[in-house]
Amino acid sequence: MIHHSDAGSQYTSFTLAEHLERAGIAASIGSVGDAYHNALMESTIDLFKTELIKPRRPWKALSEVEPATAEWTDWYCHRDRLHGEIGNIPAVEYETTTTSKPRNPRSQSQSSAASGNVGSVQ
Repeated sequence: MIHHSDAGSQYTSFTLAEHLERAGIAASIGSVGDAYHNALMESTIDLFKTELIKPRRPWKALSEVEPATAEWTDWYCHRDRLHGEIGNIPAVEYETTTTSKPRNPRSQSQSSAASGNVGSVQ
């Protein structure tokens, strides 16, 4: 697992680095001053706060937040959320229906057939 963040002081602290190391999580810090570098993460965190954290507060304990976060992340990344870039279907459905298909539109027999002519290109 990788914890990627910007170069904010809360993410560059020794305390966080030690916590990540104990948990076996690699730390990754983006480039300083690059607003576009973290745009996707910022957007995702904003959705997370808007859809899960703010509507259900006040949270009483971390033990409430952790399972709710795991469930939201599973929904957001895999199970039910429709992804416009893949035909408005959940990612898990897309992966199930496309992983058995070859990536190259040419058939295996076409791509592996040799012409018999040394140095020729098919």
